[in-house]
Amino acid sequence: MVNEPEGMMHRRTFLALLGTGLTAPAHEWMLAQPPQDVASTTGRPLAGEVVDHLDAITASLRRMDDHLGSGQTLGLVRQHLRTVVGVLRERSYPDSVGRRLHATAGELLRLAGWLSFDGGQHTQAQRFWIAGLYQANAAGDRGLGANILGFMSCQAKDLGQLRQAVTLAETARTTYPATSPKVSVILDLRAAEAYANNRSEIDTRRALDNAFDRFSDSRPEHGDPDWSYWINEAQAHAQAGYCYVKLEDWARARDHLRTALRLQDNEFTREGALRNALLATTYVQQEQPELDRAIALGDQAVQTLTGQVTSARCIKHVRNLVSTLRPYRRTPAVRRFCQDARDLITT
Repeated sequence: MVNEPEGMMHRRTFLALLGTGLTAPAHEWMLAQPPQDVASTTGRPLAGEVVDHLDAITASLRRMDDHLGSGQTLGLVRQHLRTVVGVLRERSYPDSVGRRLHATAGELLRLAGWLSFDGGQHTQAQRFWIAGLYQANAAGDRGLGANILGFMSCQAKDLGQLRQAVTLAETARTTYPATSPKVSVILDLRAAEAYANNRSEIDTRRALDNAFDRFSDSRPEHGDPDWSYWINEAQAHAQAGYCYVKLEDWARARDHLRTALRLQDNEFTREGALRNALLATTYVQQEQPELDRAIALGDQAVQTLTGQVTSARCIKHVRNLVSTLRPYRRTPAVRRFCQDARDLITT
């Protein structure tokens, strides 16, 4: 086989992220039937409680990401994933344990994809998520697969593939059997973000209304999956605020983002930085800019992203804030903030 130049290979890989390359896995997921039996007869028997321990480590890694971000967590997730894959290949277990192992591997692949996406590594993120879809199918876990499609929708909108983002988000919603209200909230909010980026105001509001209405739903029949722990009213308001920023409805965006900051706790350090950056942007973009408030919030975001948590995704929103402040660079406070943010946004 003729070796192609490295630049050409990277370009071809990136192009695979565009157009139908983003949505083809969603169509495969819709049509795929889970295997009837995933039991293994290879190696020593594996007790079901071992999966409990593996899942406990996965839960710890998810929460570690909330505090440290992608840069310091991805390596640990990959190590744990190798352990789970090794167990899948080298031990024997019945179908019930096998499905749990596949679900654990699928969730770790979802998490690795998220950490790669948060760190700006889009090609790597897509590879993890596609592999995660196969594991979710082997586990027969429609919720896990729908959640992965929701994350792929986030990636699509960041890449400017807005139609594909909507397709992925809606595929996630329609393929999920809605056994957990929290998961349904997550999927509604993903759809709202996709619609907001596509400037579809009516669809955005409808999806947001569905999400907030589900918070009053009764207890789910089968319980909420552990990976849905992060969705609460603070996060829902934060994502609604993001949607209204994209729709340039600064007043509604500000109301939701203020509520998110008021309701949030200390567990979501990175998300707090993101909310501050978005809220600061609303103060700059409103008809009568409030630069002092914007800079105070921007300073908090920069401080968090410099000293506590790593997130290329959040840094992008600080960069956007700096851009919106450009017309006011003659103001000493604005000039000082832009200088302080420079080291962060150029790394």
